Amino acid sequence: MWTKPQTQTETETQTEVPAAQPAKIASFHPSAVAFGAPPAPRPAEPVTHSSSSTHLGSGMHITGQIECTEDLRIDGKMEGPISLKGYTLTVGPTATLKSDVTAGGIIVHGKIVGNLFATDRVDIRTDGSVIGDICTSRISIEDGAHFKGRIEIDPAKFLASKR
Repeated sequence: MWTKPQTQTETETQTEVPAAQPAKIASFHPSAVAFGAPPAPRPAEPVTHSSSSTHLGSGMHITGQIECTEDLRIDGKMEGPISLKGYTLTVGPTATLKSDVTAGGIIVHGKIVGNLFATDRVDIRTDGSVIGDICTSRISIEDGAHFKGRIEIDPAKFLASKR
């Protein structure tokens, strides 16, 4: 095959073009849901505000008051009020709290004895236990979770917190 001879100036002005990468093809897996059936529920997580969070490990035992301006995860023991203005509290599976909690969102995997006040939502997971009253705008209690108390649902608090 014949090619045109290139001069010095033509080879200097040409730039190499990187080879095109093959496109990734997403595989399609049809759903086993019957036509017209409601979609499967997706797990909803409370909104987190920042990438920073505080973690209290399982070896900690705190007696006192906690006020925090970021997300908090507790895996130890806590006695006393907890206040997270608009942020999320996650109670780990090894945690035991004797606390009244005020937060934006509360996720319970462990045990809480006390009242919960959440502007967004409260999630009590399968291994979670709450003994006390709950006041929130949205709530989720999974099968197998333990709850003893009173629930007050007030969507106006959720709407007011978003303003």
